[in-house]
Amino acid sequence: MNQEELNNRLSEIKDKLINIEQTKDSRIFLLCEAENSFAVSKFLFEDLALRFMIATGIDSEDCFEILYHFSNDGTGCVVTVKAFIRDRENPSIESITPFIPAAEWIEREIYDILGIEIKNHPNMRRLILADDWPEGVYPLRKDFKR
Repeated sequence: MNQEELNNRLSEIKDKLINIEQTKDSRIFLLCEAENSFAVSKFLFEDLALRFMIATGIDSEDCFEILYHFSNDGTGCVVTVKAFIRDRENPSIESITPFIPAAEWIEREIYDILGIEIKNHPNMRRLILADDWPEGVYPLRKDFKR
């Protein structure tokens, strides 16, 4: 799929997005609320056949963000789903492992270090923090005390 075809197909999910930001031909950000991230990611992976690369969790100023990075290998374009989790007290997002099993470990890491609940994850347990790490303490949150 060339770049023009990709851009045209993205219009199919505009109702699930806050905005589409294209910084250059090879970089597209799809901004959405957390509750739409599952559908948007599934569309990219299953309908557009983009390759899942990795996910990133961020503690922003006013919300948490999960960034799901996908590649259109034919053109080198990276498409990132930027999902905003506005509930800072009980942050959660739907797991993408039902259609991308390879996301299991990175979702566990995001839970471990940011405390974002990954709903319907098949194996939600610690990945990198020690078993005796205190519950409710997340080292990559801005309020973490060293």
